[in-house]
Parts: sequence; C-alpha cells; structure tokens
Amino acid sequence: MGEAEDALQEAFVDAFSNLHQFRQQSTFGAWLKQIVVNKAINQVRSRKVKWVEIDEWQENESDEHAEGISAWNEDDTSFEVERIRNAVLKLPDGYRVVLSLYLFEGYDHEEIGEVLGISESTSRTQYMRGKRKLIEMMER
Repeated sequence: MGEAEDALQEAFVDAFSNLHQFRQQSTFGAWLKQIVVNKAINQVRSRKVKWVEIDEWQENESDEHAEGISAWNEDDTSFEVERIRNAVLKLPDGYRVVLSLYLFEGYDHEEIGEVLGISESTSRTQYMRGKRKLIEMMER
C-alpha cells in the first residue's frame, strides 16, 4: 500500500511542478490520470521481480504438505486472489495495463485510450484479449 501511495504522491508533485505544460488538449482530470498511470507503470517496471517456475512452486508446495505444513489451503480465498494476481502479472504489458485500468481502477475505454494514447477500440480489443488470456491461464 505504501508503494502505491508513494507513486501517487510523486505523480501529484510532478503534475503540479509541470502544470505549465498542461495544454488543455484534454480535460485536466485525464491529463492528471495519465501522469499517475505513467508514474505507476514506471514504478512497476523498475521493480525487480523474482519469477518462480510453476514446477518449482508445485514441488515446494508438495514438500510442505509432505512435512505436514500447509502454507495455503486451496479453498482459502486469499490463495485464489494470489493466483489471479500472479496470472495478471504474467499477461503481456498491453493486456495487463488495459485490464487493470478497466477492472481495478474503474476507467472506461475512452479514458484508457486518452491516458495510453490509443484508440477506444484498441482499448476494448486489448481488454477482451487480455480477459480471454487470463481465463485460459486460470483454467490450467
């Protein structure tokens, strides 16, 4: 949570420091959203992520069960949320960004298009393909 708050605060500082660059080609809200989204994307890209192969993860999970230690209960909601979050992180950038903005941030496709500099129909297409890919990943 602190990381998100830091990114938001930095985005506001950037926006107000560069207020003179606002050209009124879009609404102030859309301009500000673009700065916030870009700051968040840059922060995520700068993070070092350790990927674990699924076979390695399953082996570790089997070892824990063999020792009588169960870190996760498959019926546990938090496990499912983590599975979905990991699957979303594995989506290609375009799919992941549009899907996240639409589902989690509440943007509509017109706003996503403005923020990302793509057409509304491209946003819709990326969303549908991302959703389809996510469903495929979750069914495996």
